Amino acid sequence: MTSSHRADLVRESYDQVAELYLEARDEWQSTPHLDRLLVRLKPGSRILDVGCGAGVPIDSYLAERGLEVVGLDISPRQVELATKNVPAGRFETRDMQELREGEFKVDAVISFYAIFHTPRGSHAKTFRTLASYLPPGGLMLVTMGAGEWEGEEDLLGARMWWSHYGVEKNRELIEAAGFRVVHEEIDSSADENHQIILAEKMEADGPATGQSVSS
Repeated sequence: MTSSHRADLVRESYDQVAELYLEARDEWQSTPHLDRLLVRLKPGSRILDVGCGAGVPIDSYLAERGLEVVGLDISPRQVELATKNVPAGRFETRDMQELREGEFKVDAVISFYAIFHTPRGSHAKTFRTLASYLPPGGLMLVTMGAGEWEGEEDLLGARMWWSHYGVEKNRELIEAAGFRVVHEEIDSSADENHQIILAEKMEADGPATGQSVSS
């Protein structure tokens, strides 16, 4: 299966299960991770959500707290729902693999349960692209797979494709893109393991990698 065929599968499957996924989404407890990000942001900060889904619970939570939200998702149906669910936000149908460096200027980037639906060989490029949207000190909050795996499984009755490395490789890619990891944990809510990483963009002349610390 080519990369374009995988993107088509992800798009069509999320279109198919959009409403069911929205109903199930609260099983993953995102609020503690968002709060850890919010305490580091100034009021009114602009956030780019890559893989925004239907906008709930992530973007609605952010918008309710006065942040400016821009959401992107590969699924037109998910974007339609997000536009309805979070009228204060701005949402676009976009494939993250087609994003260009410097295309956005934001204070933080978040991506929950989305990057691992793209080929893992492209993750390094994705992190570099997301880093280009941030100023030094800008923040990135992402979820990644907790173990190395690639393949198809069922998602709410639809075929879905995943591709991800393990936790050490994920951290290595994020640091190589110019970030310092400031918090990292394994989230096991909803009987699934996801690596949660909050990282800060380093100064351009800073070290290429940084030591992971919890906060």
